[in-house]
Amino acid sequence: MMKVTVLFFGQTAEIAGKREVEMLFAESTAANVAFAKIVEQYPKLSENKLLFAVNQTYANGDEIINHGDELAVFTAVSGG
Repeated sequence: MMKVTVLFFGQTAEIAGKREVEMLFAESTAANVAFAKIVEQYPKLSENKLLFAVNQTYANGDEIINHGDELAVFTAVSGG
């Protein structure tokens, strides 16, 4: 198992009730699997359009996360 830091920004922090949490994942977990597990743990997140990042880079879900990585969850912001 590997430990990663999950950061919540904006509305996702309000939903999760915290700004940061550490989670354990199996070695060689794909980012989309990790993010699905995060949403499973905090189901109200699924009510929003979410964006994800791995180590401060937008994630498409195919990235393989590693021990010590930083995952970020935030809501999509629309401009006008």
